[in-house]
Amino acid sequence: MSIPLPRHVAIVMDGNGRWARARGGARAEGHRAGVEPVRMVIEECVRHEIGALTLFAFSSENWGRPRDEVMSLMSLFVESLEAEIKELHRRGVRVRFIGERDGLDGRLRASIASSEHVTAANTRLSLQIALSYGGRRDIVSAARRLAQQVERRQLTLSQIDEPHFAAALSLGGIPDPDLFIRTGGEQRVSNFLLWNLAYTELYFTERLWPDFDAAAFEAALQHFAARQRRFGLSAEQLQAADAGAP
Repeated sequence: MSIPLPRHVAIVMDGNGRWARARGGARAEGHRAGVEPVRMVIEECVRHEIGALTLFAFSSENWGRPRDEVMSLMSLFVESLEAEIKELHRRGVRVRFIGERDGLDGRLRASIASSEHVTAANTRLSLQIALSYGGRRDIVSAARRLAQQVERRQLTLSQIDEPHFAAALSLGGIPDPDLFIRTGGEQRVSNFLLWNLAYTELYFTERLWPDFDAAAFEAALQHFAARQRRFGLSAEQLQAADAGAP
C-alpha cells in the first residue's frame, strides 16, 4: 500500500564537519563525503515522484567560517555542478539556485547560470539549491520588491496579501515544503525558508549528513506519512471532511 508523500522536501544537510573530525580528517573531507547523499536524495525524490526538493547548501551566515573552508566549499560547488549537470538533465531535474549571488566568484556564477539554462524546461523534479541564502533576507527582499511595485503603481497596498507576498519570495511559484529534514542532531531551522516552513512537518535525525542513506530518507517519509496535517483545524473537523470525501 502506498503512503502519503510530500510534494516538496526541504533539507538542512548538517554534520559534514563533525563526520570528518570523528575520522581525524579536515572539514573539507566531510563536505566531499556529503556529495553522495545529495545524489541519493535526488534519485529517491525522482523515484517517489516527489515534485520539489530544496537543499540548504550554504547560508548567508556561513561566510563567517574560516576562509580555507569557504574556498574549499566554493570549489566543491563548481566541481559538483559541472560533474553532475548532464545526469540531472537526463533525469528531468530542473535546477534553480536561491540566495545572493553577488559574493560568488565568476566561475561559480557561470556554472549556476549554465545549469539553470540547460535544465530550465525539465519538469520531473524542481531542485532548489540555497546558496548564500538567509530566510530573513529573503523576506526583506520580497518586501522591497512589493514596495517597488507600489511605488511604480503596479500594485496597491490593499492588493498585498499572503499569495502576493509568497510569490515575491525565492520559492515563489513552488508549493511550500511539506517535510523539513535536518540531519546532525540539531533541532532548529537556522534561518531557512522562514515564511515557507509555517506548516511544514519537521523531522530531526541524529545521523550526520554523510551517513544519511536511502533507508534514513525512507524513515523520514514514513514519519511524514504518520502525521496528521491539520493546518489549524481540529482533528474532528478533519475526520468529518474525510468522511464526506468521495
